[in-house]
Amino acid sequence: MKSLYFVGAGGIGMSALVRYFLASHYHVGGYDRTPSALTEALIREGADIHYEDNIGAVSPIYKDPKETLVVYTPAIPANHGELSYFRENGFEIMKRSQLLGLITRQKRGLCVAGTHGKTTTSSMIAHILKQSSVDCNAFLGGILKPYDSNLMLSDRSDFTVIEADEFDRSFHTLSPYISVITSCDADHLDIYGTEEAYRESFAHYTSLIRPDGALVIHKGLKVETRLQPGTRCFSYAVNETSDFSARNVRIGGGTILFDFVVAPAVLPQYPEGYTFPDMEPGVPVPVNVDNATAALAVCLMCGCSEDELRNGLKSFGGARRRFDFYVKTDSFVLMDDYAHHPDEIKASLRSVKELFAGRHVTVVFQPHLFSRTRDLAPGFAEALAIPDRTILLPIYPAREQPIPGVTSDWLLSLIQSPDKSLVSKEELLSRLRALKDAGQLDVLVMMGAGDIERLVIPAKDALA
Repeated sequence: MKSLYFVGAGGIGMSALVRYFLASHYHVGGYDRTPSALTEALIREGADIHYEDNIGAVSPIYKDPKETLVVYTPAIPANHGELSYFRENGFEIMKRSQLLGLITRQKRGLCVAGTHGKTTTSSMIAHILKQSSVDCNAFLGGILKPYDSNLMLSDRSDFTVIEADEFDRSFHTLSPYISVITSCDADHLDIYGTEEAYRESFAHYTSLIRPDGALVIHKGLKVETRLQPGTRCFSYAVNETSDFSARNVRIGGGTILFDFVVAPAVLPQYPEGYTFPDMEPGVPVPVNVDNATAALAVCLMCGCSEDELRNGLKSFGGARRRFDFYVKTDSFVLMDDYAHHPDEIKASLRSVKELFAGRHVTVVFQPHLFSRTRDLAPGFAEALAIPDRTILLPIYPAREQPIPGVTSDWLLSLIQSPDKSLVSKEELLSRLRALKDAGQLDVLVMMGAGDIERLVIPAKDALA
């Protein structure tokens, strides 16, 4: 194999693989539906990417089935023209998750699964290990800001941090050495059908953890564990009795401090237990205390020292679109957040309200997928009633066709909030400018998993 062709090259998970094979000196090409900052970055790094589903636009380099491996994301429709061509002409074709599983099977995978929290937690683990004597490789589900990449490579460590994606059961291709499960709130019901089937996928995932490895799972999750004999299991939580916990959480003055506590008899190096006092997350939002507790547990188990844990956590700059601040002043705050599941939105908005207590919070939310909006509508309505003002954008369809009756206007009617509205993407900036000019815009959160991120910089330019 001399070349790889990626159908859906601009996805965050796919792009890490594109970068991996570019770094390994393969010919790498691919297709994506629309240009983005990420696809343009991949092109600058040497990938041959185009935006039209047209086999004629594919370079001859990628048309020899003996030399080219074709990789696709499940979000690509089955009738995609280029993918159909490769299928009909004898190419070896595999899903992104299958290729990632092959790459990581010979390494010690540090895998983070969960409905939400996995990008931040895996990014924390990767950063702490990278700046330590332990080091790591990493395939991340977000762009880690200090590195400007979602890929890390090491020539001296076989630890490999992986965001374990439950969509389309992709994480079932992995063989984790250590895995974190952050959450298990029903999602992707267009794939799984029922909440029970969704939880079953996590149960099966736990059976894939290596016998010499470990599961670090958030206390209280409704996940049946099916660990192999020898696989250890640890719990983590905030302000609750567990194997690893965050205690004495202090929030104020723009910082967060907490004590990281290892319970007695959990790790052999701390038979009496141990407390790491005054740990400080570099991205000081309350929800990150949870994420940091899991990340510190994994990095401690991998051999990081106390100083490496402390310095790594404090220097963590965050992943793009995860509590990503664009403006942060006493008079105006603008932040971008990827949250798209009701429980994730609740945690995010409660963190914002706590961090900016006494200030007026406006959220602009773009729902993602018609099926998710339909299936989880009561949860969305409850979550979106938390801020002082809620502005909805039309539903971002992604891979789906519209579902009759499932619209942002319908979702808006369910939200019990006195200050709520629906605007188009084209109208949003003028609406926000009017609020700002009237002195009614204080803390603004732009939130969603679709293309709302393209409006963040224009909003900053218009409002800051």
